[in-house]
Amino acid sequence: MPAARPEASNEPIDPAGVEWTRVDEKYIPVGFITAVLGWLVVFVAVGTPLVLDWMDIIGGIPLWLSIPVCAVVVVWAAVDLALIPRQARAIGYHEREDDLLVRRGILFQKLEAVPYGRLQYVDIQAGPLMRKFGLCTVQLKTAASATDASIPGVPRQEGARLREELSARGQARLAGL
Repeated sequence: MPAARPEASNEPIDPAGVEWTRVDEKYIPVGFITAVLGWLVVFVAVGTPLVLDWMDIIGGIPLWLSIPVCAVVVVWAAVDLALIPRQARAIGYHEREDDLLVRRGILFQKLEAVPYGRLQYVDIQAGPLMRKFGLCTVQLKTAASATDASIPGVPRQEGARLREELSARGQARLAGL
């Protein structure tokens, strides 16, 4: 008799009983602004040769290529912008006794557990746009670069609290080693 295969599941990878602290809703407009600026750069990069071709300044880009390229870029941008609210709401963190859990992702879910004893330092970053919305990104640095985690869209007061709390827990766990 063949071995039973595990069934595919659409359930999230969250541990049982975890109450996630979600990032601030103000992170959604930050995501929109950042994405729109990025897509404007892409539109200029893709559109410049096409506009120059249509104006007969340069030549050689066939219509059968330019229309699908434009369509793909516009659809890709629309899907990317439509997913921003769900992506922002999928980011969360949970402080446990021995580690900090950080989750993100809709289609490709990622769950990181960062042990407090491995923390080297906790960094807070806030660019001009994040500062305008009163947000920051909390970066957790460990000895192994593969386990560095970040939590974007945290209110600045919560970010300062996390920095102090996680640094203290990291020092306490490190001293106990």
